Amino acid sequence: MAVLDAAEDRDPLLPSPSSSPAPPPREPEAKGNWLWILTLTAGISGLLFGYDTASISSALLYLAPSLSTPQNPVTTWDKSLITSATSLGALFGGLVAGVCADLWGRRAVIWIADSLFLLGALWQAGSMTVVSMVFGRLVVGLGVGVGSLVVPLYISELAPASHRGRLVVISVLCITVGQVVAYAVGILLGERWRWILGLGAVPAVIQGVLMLLMPETPRWQLLRGRKKAAGETIGQVYGTSDSGFISSLLSEIEKGIPSGPTASLLRSLKLLIRVPGNRRALIIACFLQFLQQACGFNSLMYFSATIFGMIGFRNPTAVAMVVAGTNAIFTSFAFHLIDRVGRRRMLLWSLAGMAAGLFLCSLGFLGLPNILTTTHIPEIPLLPASTVVISIIIFVAFFAMGLGAIPWLCQSEFFPMSVRGVGTGAATATNWTFNLIVAATFLGIVETLGGAWAFAGYAGVCVVGWVVCWRIYPETGGLGMEEVEGLLKEGWGV
Repeated sequence: MAVLDAAEDRDPLLPSPSSSPAPPPREPEAKGNWLWILTLTAGISGLLFGYDTASISSALLYLAPSLSTPQNPVTTWDKSLITSATSLGALFGGLVAGVCADLWGRRAVIWIADSLFLLGALWQAGSMTVVSMVFGRLVVGLGVGVGSLVVPLYISELAPASHRGRLVVISVLCITVGQVVAYAVGILLGERWRWILGLGAVPAVIQGVLMLLMPETPRWQLLRGRKKAAGETIGQVYGTSDSGFISSLLSEIEKGIPSGPTASLLRSLKLLIRVPGNRRALIIACFLQFLQQACGFNSLMYFSATIFGMIGFRNPTAVAMVVAGTNAIFTSFAFHLIDRVGRRRMLLWSLAGMAAGLFLCSLGFLGLPNILTTTHIPEIPLLPASTVVISIIIFVAFFAMGLGAIPWLCQSEFFPMSVRGVGTGAATATNWTFNLIVAATFLGIVETLGGAWAFAGYAGVCVVGWVVCWRIYPETGGLGMEEVEGLLKEGWGV
């Protein structure tokens, strides 16, 4: 076994820098609109992701009477359970999605996500008890976990290096648009929470039909020995029939395709952990996904309407929609900047701004009573309440500029093909594990410690995250996916 470990460590993923390999051919700009159509079609999963995570925020305001019984009224714990069930489902979905994507293809797994979204949305709409609602949220969560892994992977493997950052950000932008749509539907439908949740089935059906027209990724096609189909896909994506260019790009991609029979799951896990470059990629990807959840952002999205209602806003869903709109607007800024400014710089800017916003939010809560333990609040002080809203908007804006998108981009481009399925699965599972923990504990922490200490804790997480990312997160902008693998071979690439 020791001999095997040593051989694996010496077996490079790419030639060492000392061998001075010839640089890969420079990719031309993709022509036509086909690449954007592919990205937007796949991004509908992001829309579903965003809609399902935000629609529960509006539904929580009204579902209690429908799901309560005289013996068992809906409690704060029930609401936390309903909310966190999505994260639990996403955890399991993320764990298996990477392996399934390697076995059946990226496109097939997107269809699986659509089926889960459809079933879960309809189940929620018909729920009559808390238990039934939790089950519906679990099913939706499975779809969220599967979609959150496979869509950035699908887009990354199709996108030219010059577009990859922006195109993955589009999938994240779709998440933010889904959140805005969910809040808008919540305002329009009000107490008709069953419609709010059930409408999540519509985009799933639309995407399922559109994916019939979309190709599989050329990297997966090459993994399965379908070189002709991979060449046709590259021609479609780049809008070219230049056989010389297609052949040279296929040859470059093939360098990252493992030869021989497909490795078993156990073998892939060994390669992921024992090969130093793979292990570094795993540490970075999992840490960024942990950080994305430990900063408290998604819990804020789940419970934003509840929080704004408790601090005195008459239409809390409308205020929550402003926050979601901020997320969408600044994610669009990230779309324009990420391939120009660079991933590393934007991530560090993002974490610094998030920490500042959360500390300011903590100061705002110092001027407010404990929103979950105070039974009667005669009048909410205007300045602290306004400070909380403004600081949350600052936090969300900086989150959207970096930490909102970069973890998904990182896990899609850091892992070599031999471990991409298990690597992205582990990173996605990390995200949803901590999403589950933070969502399940958020209201309890606010109730026990108060909003000031809760948000100060989240700010501290961002400060620690900034230091770690400054030490270990390398820049990958403009590099081909096969080039990215070489960054972590000998060190952290910083």
